[in-house]
Amino acid sequence: MGRLAQTRGDIVFDIINYTLLSLGTILVLYPLVFVLSASFSSPAAVVEGQVWLLPKQINVQSYIRVFQDDGIMRGYINTLIYTCAGTAVNLLLTIGAAYPLSRKDFRGRHVLTIIFVITMFFSGGLIPTYLLIKNLGLINTIWAIILPSAVSMWNIIIMRTFFQAIPIELQESAQIDGCSNFRMLLSIILPLSMPVIAVMLLFYGVGHWNSFFNALIYLSDSQKYPLQLILRQILLQNQMGSMVSGSETSVDQIMLTEGLKYAVIIVSSLPVLMLYPFLQRYFVKGVMIGAIKG
Repeated sequence: MGRLAQTRGDIVFDIINYTLLSLGTILVLYPLVFVLSASFSSPAAVVEGQVWLLPKQINVQSYIRVFQDDGIMRGYINTLIYTCAGTAVNLLLTIGAAYPLSRKDFRGRHVLTIIFVITMFFSGGLIPTYLLIKNLGLINTIWAIILPSAVSMWNIIIMRTFFQAIPIELQESAQIDGCSNFRMLLSIILPLSMPVIAVMLLFYGVGHWNSFFNALIYLSDSQKYPLQLILRQILLQNQMGSMVSGSETSVDQIMLTEGLKYAVIIVSSLPVLMLYPFLQRYFVKGVMIGAIKG
């Protein structure tokens, strides 16, 4: 069959739709393009407002200073550790909670779901949480970063709903063959759930990578600071440390500081930007199935 002829209303709708989407894309991409261009431009050109889209007076001195700084590299390593360990704990607990809640033969699953959902709306607050972490002896440790955000009830609901969409016949046939619940989870459920697992990996991973508040509250040792906390110090408190030499004039320090801000933003955002294309094909499918069903 040939393509149906578009009415005038369809044409007008397409024009408006494409126009709005194009404007939205520009609004989203322009800040990233500007920061990228500013990081490769001369700090003087950035301060004078000459950089709008393309770099002016190409300069990579800011990146050289960033990668020579021990604090940035240490923050990178700490963030990688926190992100990998935290995401592994997140996935383990989310899968461990979502699978039994998805089983219709699990008694009390509705009561447990209600109890879990209550935690989405009510919490102890910052001070009780801090006192709990302190009494557990977790202050200034990696667990103070990982455990307070170990699981998200919203993500449990998404994963539980995805598990429920898997044909029950597969699980029943596996039970007939003598498959245990644990073996069924590993051999049947998880291989069929790669889209939602990829979504959870992205959600949790990006959350840990961008997190700085828990580190700000619970960490006092600067050697354990994640990259985002170091970035916060640079952007808000102008703490450039060894990246700015004391032998430079005050004007040169201001110029270099301006360039370093943009370079650090790009360096800290690059891993997430590189990760997303590999998970993009799973992203829409995982979110849509988890959102529509149930």
